[in-house]
Amino acid sequence: MEEEHKFIIRTYSKAELAHLYNPDMPLVSAMRKLRQWIRRNKQLSSALAEAGENKRDHSYPPLQVRLITRYLGEP
Repeated sequence: MEEEHKFIIRTYSKAELAHLYNPDMPLVSAMRKLRQWIRRNKQLSSALAEAGENKRDHSYPPLQVRLITRYLGEP
């Protein structure tokens, strides 16, 4: 029986969150894939920009994680 893990909204490094969404991919590829999903989802991209996302940041604060999970679902 598989144990169910509840996703917690908190600050995640971009690498950590990308790996949660793409656990079977190498880290760099997982990060590239998550960024691609975000870019292709115009509503999510806009919402993250309004929430102060900067591509130079190394982490997503809880507000941005909440937006990502709203548009992409939980990892």
